[in-house]
Amino acid sequence: MSPGGVLDVGQQALAPEAQADPRREEQALLVRLRRGDPEAFELLVHQHQDRLYDFCFRMVGDREEAHDLVQEIFVSVHQNVRRFREDARLSTWLFRISKNHCLNRLKYLQRRGRGRSEVFDEMSAAAIAEGGGAPPQPDAALDAARERARVQRAISQLDPDARMLVALRDIEGLSYDEIVDITELPEGTVKSRLHRAREKLADLLGRFEP
Repeated sequence: MSPGGVLDVGQQALAPEAQADPRREEQALLVRLRRGDPEAFELLVHQHQDRLYDFCFRMVGDREEAHDLVQEIFVSVHQNVRRFREDARLSTWLFRISKNHCLNRLKYLQRRGRGRSEVFDEMSAAAIAEGGGAPPQPDAALDAARERARVQRAISQLDPDARMLVALRDIEGLSYDEIVDITELPEGTVKSRLHRAREKLADLLGRFEP
């Protein structure tokens, strides 16, 4: 992932007045959401559902659970958007809500003894490899599926807080400032815990066969 998240090769710089202002656009969307504009809510879902789903899947390791969680998260957003204090960006607030839902779901699943699926076999690996774009060749798809399953299996072995930090920083690519807002932890604590989580993840990946 590039630092900016977008390749700029061949693109011409826009004049300052022509450039989109994400914060201004977000504020305008928030105003519409607080008015109860259904089209604004649909836009919010369209803009954020894929990232929130990916985060939830990394947290719970199960696609059905992640799908259910995303629906619950947007219900919470719809119910609470008027109470949003704007102490962070709207997108950061969405991740904060997602974090809380995921941690609560993990506690629930732990009380049950297990989630819906704990075994990462070749079928689950193939599901992890699903995505957009042109399909790769069968052998390459299987290799990619196995690697993604190996990584997810290792992530699932981390404790929930470590899993969350790895997902937010190394998979979603959020800044430390954003992660501080989401977790409500000091930056130094975030960095030290993330360092330990990465060490643990590297150790787990070394144990699992590619």
